Amino acid sequence: MRKDKEKAELLRRTGKSYKQINRELSIPTATLSDWFRDKSWSIEIRDRLATAASFSSPEKLRLMVAATKKKFALLHEEYRREAIEEFEEKKKDHLFIAGLMLYWGEGDKNVKNSDVKLSNSDSGMIRVFYVFLTNSMLVPAEKITLSLLLYPDLVDSVQKKSWSMTTGIPLAQFRKSVFIKGRHPTRRLSHGVGMIRVGGRKYKEKLLKWIELAMRDFGNKTVV
Repeated sequence: MRKDKEKAELLRRTGKSYKQINRELSIPTATLSDWFRDKSWSIEIRDRLATAASFSSPEKLRLMVAATKKKFALLHEEYRREAIEEFEEKKKDHLFIAGLMLYWGEGDKNVKNSDVKLSNSDSGMIRVFYVFLTNSMLVPAEKITLSLLLYPDLVDSVQKKSWSMTTGIPLAQFRKSVFIKGRHPTRRLSHGVGMIRVGGRKYKEKLLKWIELAMRDFGNKTVV
């Protein structure tokens, strides 16, 4: 290996940019790029230097943030367009309408997060929404989780088995239960509250758009 290439590689491995190496060794940056551009360790250094340069410049950082926001805004808009295209066909399915109405009434409709969440003490309701997610929205079953909100006198393992049997959600998809102390000593939910959840902005955007379309659709119906 050429002596100047050996020196250049040593400098590059310490995290120097091509411009810095050029100033020290007078080797053209084009030559340095030819030498190191295909080296995985040099690519990592390049990316690290680029990130550092971006964060050191407030204007570059602002542009990066703006570009990221625009990218996700366009992606979310694409999800909503897909929902509009799918609605006319999907609304003919009773399961789709049932799941949509459940989420309209009981689901998390906060547009600032990407979580599709629905909580209820009725395991049958959770079961219907689980089937809706897997069959109507085609969510992979393993992405769906269930967590329980329980009173201290309930046995966690017993309740999980009971909820698993009635909802059809495997125990492996249960999250850690949360125990609470009720305000009233006797008025307690004997099986706790289940919260079914799946993360994914695509699912959230589509659900909210479908609810909007359903509201408009129902609003156009004639009262008899």
